[in-house]
Order: sequence, then C-alpha cells, then structure tokens
Amino acid sequence: MDSYLTSIIKQFEYYKSLGDKTFEQLTFDEIQNEIAKDSNSISIIVKHLVGNMLSRWTNFLTQDGEKEWRHRDLEFEDTYTSKNELIPNWNKGWMCLFNAIKPLKEEDLEHIIYIRNQGHTVTEFINRQLTHYSYHIGQIVFLGKLLKDENWQSLSIPKGNSSKYNEEKFSKEKGKRHFTDDV
Repeated sequence: MDSYLTSIIKQFEYYKSLGDKTFEQLTFDEIQNEIAKDSNSISIIVKHLVGNMLSRWTNFLTQDGEKEWRHRDLEFEDTYTSKNELIPNWNKGWMCLFNAIKPLKEEDLEHIIYIRNQGHTVTEFINRQLTHYSYHIGQIVFLGKLLKDENWQSLSIPKGNSSKYNEEKFSKEKGKRHFTDDV
C-alpha cells in the first residue's frame, strides 16, 4: 500500500502538470472561451475543480467532503479576471489536496470518510477524486488543443511519433518505475 500512496501522489502531480502546461499555451481570453452555448470554459472548469478540491480535502478525515461553505452552483459562473487570479487559485486547490494526501499512512486507507453522508474508505475517496479530476483536466487539455489548433504543443506522444517513443522506451533496461518519471 505504500506503493499505492506514492503512485497516487505521482498521478495527481501528473494531472496537475497537464493543466499547468495547458495554461502556459493559452491566453486568458482563450481560457475564458466558451466554445459552444451552455458549455464550460477552461476558466469555469478550473473554478469548479478548485471548489471541489477545497471542499473535499479540507479536514477530509474528520469532516464531510461537501462543506457547508461550498456553493457549487457558483463554481459555474466565470468570475476570474486574469490568469494572475486563476493560476494562484488553481495552485491553492492542489496545495490543499497535497497537504492532505502526503501525510497519509497505509493504516489510514481503510478509514471511512463521507461525502454528503455517503461513506467511502480513504482509498475509494482518493480514487473517486482522481477520476473526477482527470475527467475535467482531460476537458481542459482538449479545449486547449481545439483553441490553439495547429499551434498546440502536444502534452503526450505526438501523432506519428509512437514508433520513436517506443524505441526509446524499449532501449532501456526493464525496471520498476512510474510512467510519470519521464514526464
């Protein structure tokens, strides 16, 4: 289970980095672009993720993950005025997550915690949050790619480079390592 905790931290760091690398490629106007009626801009998705992270991870071992002070519906109203406002909030959400998860020990993983009075083991809770965040970060990356079009710098293996990528990977000795170690 120690390998689970190490791996899960690396997974969260990886997804945060995908968001970070997307923001680096976009202007604030692009981040606010709602490409279709009633769709969410990257800015709104970030606001939702931050609200979720702060609510879920604040005192998560002792308090329900849906805090009374959270106003989820307001997370879908774009109120950021600049990247200089958005990025620190993004980082604040992630800092809350990492401050909560990094001290965990194996014995914490079966502890029951709650979201809206629904019980989860800590392991189930972590998995729930990881899938939720990866879903939305996938949206952020996809929107970034659509907005940048041919100017998008790939965050994974670019089209047509799979053979080159595989050749590099298979040139290394077999060994246990996390897929994010080379990212």
